[in-house]
Amino acid sequence: MHVGRIMNTDLITVTPDTPLTKAKKLIEEKKISHLLVVDKKRKFTGIVSDRDVKQSWASPATALSVHELNYLLDQLTAGHIMTTTPITVSPGTTIERAAHLMQQNRISALPVMEGDKLVGIITRTDVMALLLQSIGIDKESARFTVLVKDRVGVMAEISQILKDAGVNIRSLVTWPETRHEGYYQLVLRVPAENSAVAVETLQKHGFKVLTEYVEDFTPYL
Repeated sequence: MHVGRIMNTDLITVTPDTPLTKAKKLIEEKKISHLLVVDKKRKFTGIVSDRDVKQSWASPATALSVHELNYLLDQLTAGHIMTTTPITVSPGTTIERAAHLMQQNRISALPVMEGDKLVGIITRTDVMALLLQSIGIDKESARFTVLVKDRVGVMAEISQILKDAGVNIRSLVTWPETRHEGYYQLVLRVPAENSAVAVETLQKHGFKVLTEYVEDFTPYL
């Protein structure tokens, strides 16, 4: 999956001279967490997050009068607080690469550029929604974990066993078991009505199947 498939293209933009008060109002009204900043020629120049706005907003404990406070806030603009060199991605960037960039740089959104043209934005929320969809959590399904050694053909073997049992795999996610080198967790989702058959069948074929949380996998390896 690539960024271009899930990016938001209905962009909310402001210019660098947009007052902070207006930027804050837009974020609240549109229920978004980022504003993209473009100049008069629609060239992308920066990004403003709701966090940037909150950090720049005056404390309610200030000794200034309401008139003085509003005047000062009106002098602050998107151009004053925006990030001018944000990390960007292209529509062809993979979702996992985008997620890695956000995690690595502790950011929650990536503007999407096609050449020098701003075409979209992808957020941490978009990535999380895709993850939940890909693992099948939005469907009537059951989840269990199969502990396996890292060897060629193990996933094909499990798939064939479940196919022969008439069980459809809705999703399969793998990751290494960090405490036990050479072992992987295969987390499968199958239709809820087929869960018992799937677990029993895999166990009959010698696989270690867990249907609930286990703190230490050692006894099951």
